[in-house]
Amino acid sequence: MNHLSLEQELSSNSYPGRGIIIGRSADGSQAAAAYFIMGRSSNSRNRIFVEDGKGIRTQAFDPSRLEDPSLIIYAPVRVLGNKTIITNGDQTDTIYEGMDRQMTFEQSLRSREFEPDAPNYTPRISGIMHIEDGKYNYAMSILKSNHGDPDSCHRYTFAYEKPKAGEGHFIHTYMHDGSPLPSFEGEPKPVSIPDDMDAFADMIWTSLNEDNKVSLFVRYIDIATGVCRSRIINKNK
Repeated sequence: MNHLSLEQELSSNSYPGRGIIIGRSADGSQAAAAYFIMGRSSNSRNRIFVEDGKGIRTQAFDPSRLEDPSLIIYAPVRVLGNKTIITNGDQTDTIYEGMDRQMTFEQSLRSREFEPDAPNYTPRISGIMHIEDGKYNYAMSILKSNHGDPDSCHRYTFAYEKPKAGEGHFIHTYMHDGSPLPSFEGEPKPVSIPDDMDAFADMIWTSLNEDNKVSLFVRYIDIATGVCRSRIINKNK
């Protein structure tokens, strides 16, 4: 499989919106994930990532400037046992609660659809990483409107068993900037995952549009031991 250049994918797109990257490091030892958020409005840009237990949450950088928190304040990353959940909205909680009741990733999302932010109807993108007994697999999901029709939701789940070393997949909310914003189309994009977490984080952050980028979270999990390392980069400091 030919991997796309993640650096080029990001640097050539001024507004991919929010993005999830999941895969396996080049040496095969690490499960890797990244999540970034971007913003065009002052409300969207007024955010930071903060640690929250084993996961993270978004928080207003300047609480006095917070407008509508409904679609921008949420927990993008939560950990349920040996599963790490990563999403672009409060469906993180939906997946966590569903899987805690023995539902599957896909079943848990049946109660949700795209965001109610007409006319964009932003897709809900989600990922799940599962590590057990030295084995690793992951899945990704997108819930999107039927080409802008709010009466119809299209649901896609992509499962990756025994992922190859050095390979990952990238899914994001918007194809590019626009009005309304065009939803992501197609399968998650195949990209390369390096061994060096910090280099990976720096490449993503540097490649994101300087005006629109807001925050980035990167995590590497040792598949053999479950030990994880994480990094948060916030534009607001």
